[in-house]
Amino acid sequence: MEPGKKLSAASRTISASSLKERLAMLSPTNLKPMHNPIDIRFAPARIPRKRRFQMLAVAIWSVLIVLTTVLFFLLCSFPPLWPFLAAYQIWVLWIDQSPEHGGRIAPWFRRWRVWNFLRIITLLHRFLKTADLPADRPYVFGYHPHGIIGMGALATFATEATGFSEAFPGITPHLLTLASNFHMPFYRDIILAMGICSVSKRSCSNILKRGPGSAITIVVGGAAESLSARPGTADLTLRKRLGFIKVAIQHGADLVPVFSFGENDIYEQMPNEKGTTVYALQKKFQSVFGFTLPLFHGRGLLNYNLGLMPYRRQIVAVIGNPIHVEQCDKPSIEEVMRVQKLYIEELTRIWNTYKDQFAKARTRELSIIE
Repeated sequence: MEPGKKLSAASRTISASSLKERLAMLSPTNLKPMHNPIDIRFAPARIPRKRRFQMLAVAIWSVLIVLTTVLFFLLCSFPPLWPFLAAYQIWVLWIDQSPEHGGRIAPWFRRWRVWNFLRIITLLHRFLKTADLPADRPYVFGYHPHGIIGMGALATFATEATGFSEAFPGITPHLLTLASNFHMPFYRDIILAMGICSVSKRSCSNILKRGPGSAITIVVGGAAESLSARPGTADLTLRKRLGFIKVAIQHGADLVPVFSFGENDIYEQMPNEKGTTVYALQKKFQSVFGFTLPLFHGRGLLNYNLGLMPYRRQIVAVIGNPIHVEQCDKPSIEEVMRVQKLYIEELTRIWNTYKDQFAKARTRELSIIE
C-alpha cells in the first residue's frame, strides 16, 4: 500500500475474514499432538525379586568408577580419616607397583557369584573353545572387537563366570587396561584382585616372563575402535597394531585370536562418522588424554532403552587356534608382518565359520578399517 493511502472498507473486511480463518485453524480440534522424541519403554512392575537384585548388581558395576570415587571423597570429609587416606594415596602413587607386575589376583574374588550376573542377566555370555591350549608356554590373547567398553573381555578373562580355568587348566589370564584406571581410588584394588593389569609394554613383559601358563589379553582395537562400535557391524582397527605381535615374538608366546560375536550389539552409539563435528571432538579428546568417550546409551535399571547398562543381548567369544611363534629378542618387521598375516587369517576364519550362527543380524561383513 502506498504511503498516506487509507485502507478501504472492503480491504478491511477481507483482512478480517482472512484473520478469522487463520485463527480457526489454531483451534484445539485442529492442533496435532507433539510426539515425544524419547519413547522410554519401562520394565514391567512384576519382576521376580531375584531378577531385580541381579539387575542391581549389574547397574552397580556399570557405574563402579563413579561410586568408588564418590566414596573416596565422602571419606575425605571426615578429618580423622585424613592420615589413613593420605597414606593410601602415597601407596597408590609411589609405592604399589602391582599394576606393572602381574597384579594381585585373588582366585576367590574371580569366582565370586556376583560375576555370574554380568554373564547371565546382562550379557547372556559364554565362550567357545576351538582348540586346546597346553600350559607349557605363555600366551597372548588378542580380543576383537573392542566394543564400547569390552564387557565380554571382562566376563571371559577377568572372572570365572564362564569357566575359563576349567576349560584351560594351568593358564592364568591377565586382562590388560589403561594405566589411568589404576589411579582411581578403591576401583584399582577391585580390578587388581580380578587379575587386571596395565597394558604398558613393561607390564606385558613382566607377566610373560613368568613363563609357561602366563597369559595376557589385549583388547587390540583400543579407544580408536570404540568409535566404530555399532550393532550389526565388525569394523576392526588392526592393520597398524603390531606392538602386541612383537611382544609375543620377543617372549616366545603363542598368539591366540579371540572374536567376540555380539560385543558391538550391547550399546547404541550416537552417529559420529568421519567428517562430523562429533568425530573430530572425540579424536581431539583422544589425542590429549589417551582415551576417548563414545556417546552411547544402553538400558536402565527400570527401563529397556535409556541408561548406562548393557542391553540384554548374546555375546559369544570364540577362542581360536593358537599361532605358534619362535622366540626372538629383536624380530624384523618382515617377521612381524608374516605373523600378523597368519593372525588375520585365523581371525577371518573364525568370522566366516561362525557368523551365520552368532551374527545373524549383521548389517555388513567383517572389515579391517585401519
